[in-house]
Amino acid sequence: MNALSVAEYVQSLGLQAKQAAAAMARADSATKNKALKALARLLRENIEALDVDNARDLERATAAGLAAPLVDRLRLGPKVLETCAQGCEQLAAMPDLIGEVLGLKQQPSGIRVGQMRVPIGVFGMIFESRPNVTIEAASLSIKSGNACILRGGSEAIESNKALARLVQQALQEAGLPVDAVQLVQTTDRAAVGTLIAMPEYVDVIIPRGGKSLIERISREARVPVIKHLDGNCHTYVDDPCDLEMALRVTDNAKTQKYSPCNASESLLVARGVAAQFLPRMGAIFAAKEVEMRCDAEARALLAAVPGARLVDATEQDWSEEYLAPIISIKVVAGVDEAIAHINRYSSHHTEAILTRDHVHAQRFLREVDSSSVMVNASTRFADGFEYGLGAEIGISTDKFHARGPVGLEGLTSLKWIVLGEGETRH
Repeated sequence: MNALSVAEYVQSLGLQAKQAAAAMARADSATKNKALKALARLLRENIEALDVDNARDLERATAAGLAAPLVDRLRLGPKVLETCAQGCEQLAAMPDLIGEVLGLKQQPSGIRVGQMRVPIGVFGMIFESRPNVTIEAASLSIKSGNACILRGGSEAIESNKALARLVQQALQEAGLPVDAVQLVQTTDRAAVGTLIAMPEYVDVIIPRGGKSLIERISREARVPVIKHLDGNCHTYVDDPCDLEMALRVTDNAKTQKYSPCNASESLLVARGVAAQFLPRMGAIFAAKEVEMRCDAEARALLAAVPGARLVDATEQDWSEEYLAPIISIKVVAGVDEAIAHINRYSSHHTEAILTRDHVHAQRFLREVDSSSVMVNASTRFADGFEYGLGAEIGISTDKFHARGPVGLEGLTSLKWIVLGEGETRH
């Protein structure tokens, strides 16, 4: 496609999405749930066929020299597809928020005033790598009564096309417009420029990917953007803590999977427990070949760990999202220094405190300025599915209009409604 035809093509998707959004806003719960259950069934029935399309993407990405963590993000498989299917079923089982009326109150004039939850309308989703995002976005869009236009990364084009076909099949089975979920079929980068500059068709843009993508969209978009730039997540081991639990949770937060944005990239350890905790934690990291970028105090405590990969941390390391077997480690005086460090260097995504001190836990929850803050749990739980949202459209580090994992509520808006019986204003 040339630039003109790409723009015309994306605008045609916008027009179709706008028309479909009106039908989706009218759709009843049973119809939307029927589409979600059909999609769950189709995902399970098509595991082998999807594997063929996914293998093409994996082969092309590997040949192009894509880094191992990024290739890993592309991978579909029975486990990933089952999680997607379960997410659809979880959404189908959830109450329908659309049309819910909140806070209806009688006023002295006689009118009753409240707010009604309604779909946003049309959202554009621009994402990289993970093809399962196609299903997460589509399923949330269906349940929330929206229409969406999805633009996945070129590295996952075959997988995304195959998944989008199943979504449209499920919509058709339920009697909903197939244009309610559309995938941009071209990998031409010009498509993104058009999609983010169509306020007449698109109500909000949700980018999900690397920092450069999100910065570009935030800079160029002519419609509102729900975004997060990166995931520099922290685990803070407090004094006092349950040492065995701290070792187990810290290990999980870093090594359960290296590529997600909710993996811990920084480890802070209170000085009072550092001598007990760090050598044992270092041995676990050494066994898994995790590189440790340490301040001087942490490095001294880790120096005797056999096979430890130790590097002196730079100032940049405290802000870094590695998405790899690398972690920054710093010894801090206690909870005050930990909170100050996190609020300075964090990307405001997810932070955890591992502690036995209730007051420290409550201070951490109140004072850490991030979208998810946890006590005695792995940062890897910062996820829409794990939070019981059914699925997530992304994790927002903004403070408006949504924050943290963006599920159904984040794809809705509130409008004021007034119920009267002939009242007139004096």
